[in-house]
Amino acid sequence: MSDPSIAIVEFDSIAVGIFTGDAMVKSSPVTSIYAGTVHPGRYLVLVTGDTASVEIALEIGRDAGADSVIDSIFLPAVHDDVVAAIVSSVEAADFDGDATGIVETNTVASVVEAADAGVKAAAVSLPAVRLADGLGGKGYAVFTGPIAEVEEAVGAAVERLEPTGHLIRHVIIAQIHDEMRQNLAEDLRFNQRLARHRGDR
Repeated sequence: MSDPSIAIVEFDSIAVGIFTGDAMVKSSPVTSIYAGTVHPGRYLVLVTGDTASVEIALEIGRDAGADSVIDSIFLPAVHDDVVAAIVSSVEAADFDGDATGIVETNTVASVVEAADAGVKAAAVSLPAVRLADGLGGKGYAVFTGPIAEVEEAVGAAVERLEPTGHLIRHVIIAQIHDEMRQNLAEDLRFNQRLARHRGDR
């Protein structure tokens, strides 16, 4: 995704999500549409393209989705690091830094918005943005870097989210332990990590 603008609409109905995604892409010449299910039984539609086209598609999505819309965002100049953190795999080394900040939300759309706000506000790395699956529909973003910069990033993310009601928690950890750093880079689902550990023996 290299387009300047993105919009995400998150639905509590799969059927309505499919119907609305179709309406969105028919309504406006967006560059791309990514749509599909996420846990727990939600449906996401993400569109990319020029600012005007994406904004029109988002308006159609909100109107057509009506009461089934859980959350939506419009990012007219999304930061490249946000896209990279969503689509890329990460290594433990990507979590290096004096401090680690974590922002947890109850929707996918809101964590993407939080990640964008944080990485634009401070000189931090954004090694991971985790979305919905295996998280009960939640999302979380991880910022790393010098403690003052991480505090600034987390503060900006929290400030962006507080009016929406989608913020769950945020924490800042100084000098995260190496084993926890490794855990962050891997699959956080506890039972899968245990199963993989048992298989290593």
